[in-house]
Amino acid sequence: MYQYLDFEKPVADLEGKILELKSLMESGEAVDVADEIARLEKRSEEALREVYKSLTPWQKAQVARHPDRPHCRDYVERLFTEFTPLAGDRNFAEDSAIMGGLARFEGQAVCVIGQEKGFDTQSRLKHNFGMARPEGYRKAVRLMEMADRFALPVITLVDTAGAYPGVGAEERGQAEAIARSTAMSLNLKVPVVSIIIGEGGSGGAIAIATANRVYMLEHAIYSVISPEGAASILWHDSTRAKDAATGMKITAQDLLELKVIDGIIAEPLGGAHRGPGQVISAAGTQIAAALKDMSDPALDLRRDRRQKFLAIGRSL
Repeated sequence: MYQYLDFEKPVADLEGKILELKSLMESGEAVDVADEIARLEKRSEEALREVYKSLTPWQKAQVARHPDRPHCRDYVERLFTEFTPLAGDRNFAEDSAIMGGLARFEGQAVCVIGQEKGFDTQSRLKHNFGMARPEGYRKAVRLMEMADRFALPVITLVDTAGAYPGVGAEERGQAEAIARSTAMSLNLKVPVVSIIIGEGGSGGAIAIATANRVYMLEHAIYSVISPEGAASILWHDSTRAKDAATGMKITAQDLLELKVIDGIIAEPLGGAHRGPGQVISAAGTQIAAALKDMSDPALDLRRDRRQKFLAIGRSL
């Protein structure tokens, strides 16, 4: 059953009536309701358009976290061929929150790294809700080093609330692992393209999103801390997450204006979860364009990447 967000109630009511009429028509208990169904479908689309044309930052955060939103594995399955997953950091363990490996994108050999949240209770526990431990970032570093050695472009798919904050993770050097992954990203001599497909939370995101080209889906969010975390720090009250989200500039539109990202990938009306195939295809088109844009051998990709991040926040 489709899961509606709290601000989608007008749409939920209309679509509920549509389903009820369709059920009655299929069972033979009602006749001649096709016109009414068509009328309600038109009203439903108008209501959805009205709701989504002016989403608040907090509402966008809810859309970015929708459980039916396409995940990293969906993008890998649809955009890449010959995907060969690689596991382990060659030091401590495998971390399923970060998936990665070698694949082909439109025939070109690439390295793919992404955060996977899982799609049901069992897989969410396996992937730790997309919150990586240090070994996850060390695996990412291993994959990036391999990509650099064999001159393979790196494509990253970001979707995490943040790095895992558990005691064990801190004991194994969480901050150091994130810093090394970020530094490795900055030093790569190959093209790096990053797509924020859901949540881009804190260092957990930047560790694999330090790319030459960074794009966000229309209703994705990208921030230094989650709205709940910011509210807990500022007001000691996580229930004020809505207030925190409003002032944090976490939306794709805000971040494009601030030049933190390079572009926005449009989502279907109602969010990526209402048209997964459409949004994944659009992401693929953007990745292809970015790789083509960076194909000039004269382009110093490492310098380009460093300058991009050094320029963020500068007013002159």
